[in-house]
Amino acid sequence: MVNTQAVTRRAVVTGASSGIGAATVRALRAQGWDVVGVARRADRLQALADETGATTIAADLTDPDAVAALAEELEATGAVHALVHVAGGARGTDRVENGRLDDWRWMYEANVLSAQMLVASLLPLLRRAASSDGHADTLFVTSTAAQVAYPGGSGYNAAKAAESMLVKVLRQELNGEPIRVVEIAPGMVHTEEFTLKRLGGDVQAAESVYAGVEAPLVADDVADVIAYALGSPGHVNLDLITMRPVAQSAQHLLARGPLRVQPEA
Repeated sequence: MVNTQAVTRRAVVTGASSGIGAATVRALRAQGWDVVGVARRADRLQALADETGATTIAADLTDPDAVAALAEELEATGAVHALVHVAGGARGTDRVENGRLDDWRWMYEANVLSAQMLVASLLPLLRRAASSDGHADTLFVTSTAAQVAYPGGSGYNAAKAAESMLVKVLRQELNGEPIRVVEIAPGMVHTEEFTLKRLGGDVQAAESVYAGVEAPLVADDVADVIAYALGSPGHVNLDLITMRPVAQSAQHLLARGPLRVQPEA
């Protein structure tokens, strides 16, 4: 039976210790959601909890036992109306022929297997919430790297394309259930850690990626879109949102320097 009274909805946000994940926790809390932030770094999660009033759980989402324990803790503490899977990442910019197996394995585990394990573990809780409160949500942050290949992106291209395909299959498998499946695919987003980690901690190389780009996306931009998607009427599913800064017209086409209107002929 659907609850017709006002419901405080609870979202689980992964990757919550920094970047888009942390920004999403803030955005959803500002809209009145109960939020459980999940990431590996307990100290950062505690700071976010102190700031926002969110609940946090430290967990390594590449570890099946940790995911199972997370699901048990969530079940014991309340309903789960939304899974927002932000955690993931890239390692390296090697060519296919030079790819480091450990990097590729980590990207697949962090971006794809974590998504599968979370869905398998939390779907019963999402179904329960949808049954009592009208609908539930799954939302996955993939990347434009899932849509367009580029040299040096092979491992990340492959992992994010696999995650994106998982999302598309899940949407079809859940057809007929009141559970939305949303994919957000950002292009260039300037966060404090993504590119820095990808490039092995090389600060100069990481900053050069964004050099001269007027107003790349930031974490708050993506978080705002996530909050909008979750806040839209329950019968509206935003299947795929691709978002880029205006300076990035395509994966390979990036303007560096001020954006200016072309003078009239």
